[in-house]
Amino acid sequence: MRAPLDSPAPQVAALEGVEGRLVVVTGARGAGKTTWCEALVREARTLGLHTAGLLSPHVVEDGIRVAIDLVDVVTGERRRLATRPDPRFPPPDARRGARWVLDHDTLAWGNAILGRVNRADLLVLDEIGALELRHGTGLVAGLRLLRDRRYGTACAVVRPDLVEEARRRWPWAQTLRVGDAE
Repeated sequence: MRAPLDSPAPQVAALEGVEGRLVVVTGARGAGKTTWCEALVREARTLGLHTAGLLSPHVVEDGIRVAIDLVDVVTGERRRLATRPDPRFPPPDARRGARWVLDHDTLAWGNAILGRVNRADLLVLDEIGALELRHGTGLVAGLRLLRDRRYGTACAVVRPDLVEEARRRWPWAQTLRVGDAE
């Protein structure tokens, strides 16, 4: 299934009365996955649906992605999740060649938010990546939510190179490519 960047409407229309539906949202870097999820949350709220989860928008300065924030969908609270490593002063726990240095306190905050989700009409997890799927770390509370299906519809952002792993983990999931030209 493909969706133009500005069109979460079909997904929103399918939200009501659904239980345990999972949509793996994917697309190339910069395709607009987070922007699409933000629009989906806005549309769902206009219908009065209970939304929960996390968004991870990039912070851009002078056209360069310098950080990633983590945003609580319910409250709008935003914290810095990751920054670009300075090769001159790598933090002691940074992996060689890592694109981002993660803030472990923000990860714990995100997991606490997800741990409090009891039920949502729409659950958004932006994003589930290699940390979660391959290493069992990161936003692991999101994996538990997806496993337990405590949502009407969940949208989990997954990069294209991890989609097959996501399909093996959640064989009931649909896949939606965002931002691709048709």
